[in-house]
Amino acid sequence: MSQVIKVLIIEDHPIIIDSYTRTLNQISEANGTLTFDIESANTCDSAVEIIEKKQLNGGVDLIFLDIRLPSSKNGAIKCGEDLGLYIRETFNDVKIIISTSYNDAYRISTLFKSINPDGFLVKNDLTHKVLTEAINTVILEPPFYSKTIMQILRKQSANDFVVDKIDRKILYELSNGTKMNELPTILPLSIAALERRKRILKEVFNVVGKGDRELLILAQEKGFV
Repeated sequence: MSQVIKVLIIEDHPIIIDSYTRTLNQISEANGTLTFDIESANTCDSAVEIIEKKQLNGGVDLIFLDIRLPSSKNGAIKCGEDLGLYIRETFNDVKIIISTSYNDAYRISTLFKSINPDGFLVKNDLTHKVLTEAINTVILEPPFYSKTIMQILRKQSANDFVVDKIDRKILYELSNGTKMNELPTILPLSIAALERRKRILKEVFNVVGKGDRELLILAQEKGFV
């Protein structure tokens, strides 16, 4: 009897969506007992719409999640990480494979601690063989981590600092032009607490100087904005 696995691909590059879809179909043909019911979304908003429907209609088994996604129209979900947290809150048993172009140790460490993915792939590592192995492993006996992720994990003990949701909100608001003295109206923290968090972020990112420009440039490069 065939096992139907409901798959949601959240990715804004059509070529990558096509690659995932073809690999899933090839796995199904080779296996003979697996069938994949595949849907895709290329924005946070379209992903949330599908997730809400699946919540009412049997759920979803496997999600491919790109981290570099534009924020939702209402600003509630600012990136793929926020979407991953929403998915974890919505479904108890879903398996998540993160696929990202980021290879920064701090960013990877944060994603592990916030989303705890069943599979973690850096796109530069991806080949047809790696993707096939990742899917089969996550379905049968997770986790699966690509080569770059494994290299980062070996060094992870030196990277204990985590950029949390509040830090990311501070960076997001500053990048959109919000002034520090305006942040207490958006976040439940005092100016002193916000300044302390910003100072720690500058230390972590090795930013020198009082201005925020270099901090925001580095935060964007590392995928926190």
